[in-house]
Amino acid sequence: MEELGIANFDWRPIYEWILTNGIKVIAAILIAVVGLWIINRIVKGFKRILVAKQIDETLVPFIVSLTSVTLKVLLFISVITYLGIQMTSFIAILGAAGLAVGMALSGTLQNFAGGVILLILKPFKVGDYIEAQGHAGLVKEIQIFNTILTTLDNKVVIIPNGGLSTGAMTNYTKEDTRRVDFVFGIGYDDDIDKARNIIIEVASKHEKIMPDPAIFVGVLEHGDSSVNLVTRVWSKTSDYWDVYFYMMEFVKKEFDKQGITIPYPQRDVHMYNEK
Repeated sequence: MEELGIANFDWRPIYEWILTNGIKVIAAILIAVVGLWIINRIVKGFKRILVAKQIDETLVPFIVSLTSVTLKVLLFISVITYLGIQMTSFIAILGAAGLAVGMALSGTLQNFAGGVILLILKPFKVGDYIEAQGHAGLVKEIQIFNTILTTLDNKVVIIPNGGLSTGAMTNYTKEDTRRVDFVFGIGYDDDIDKARNIIIEVASKHEKIMPDPAIFVGVLEHGDSSVNLVTRVWSKTSDYWDVYFYMMEFVKKEFDKQGITIPYPQRDVHMYNEK
């Protein structure tokens, strides 16, 4: 031992440090243990609140994890400060690094914040048909940074959540019912009342067209080559296209049967012989 120099080592500074700071170290350990226990209880209670509030299940784990990490970082800083370790320089460096990273990832952070807003406010859900940012389609997936749409011709569109959360958006399937609008043109020589009755009769035969609100048919305008009748019927949102295609087909067929013409643009050409 003496050859290794251990016997000559001065242990007094270590003993003095332990006697001076031992109680503080033990207290810091107790603070950390109790603090972690309290944080776990807070996080579990917060998770139960989020579930009870029916926050989107995709967002719950993220919020819970972010809360847990934030509280643990604050606990760590509190323990280090209690032990007398100077945190000023460390915090300054951390802040500068955070600022640099934040500036570099400003667009990503904006999309991240937009995703959180969309998941909390729920302006649409998976399966809704929306139009936003110049695109329209069925919502396939709502991610933290992007929302994925599938168009009617099966193309995939990825929209950043930043613009989606702040821009204008139309949700076609948010409500249970929708109004289906049509414009049918008839000739100027045709009977308006007869045409109106035909349209109402055709609409009344379709089981997916709702009787209330009532079917509406009225004269919209006197066009260049036709009198245009606007028709408004209501259906469930899921039946919109079935109703639309039915009316477009069977009104035309019934007009043909009963002698109502659907005119097309035409011009009268007069020819003069110059002498």
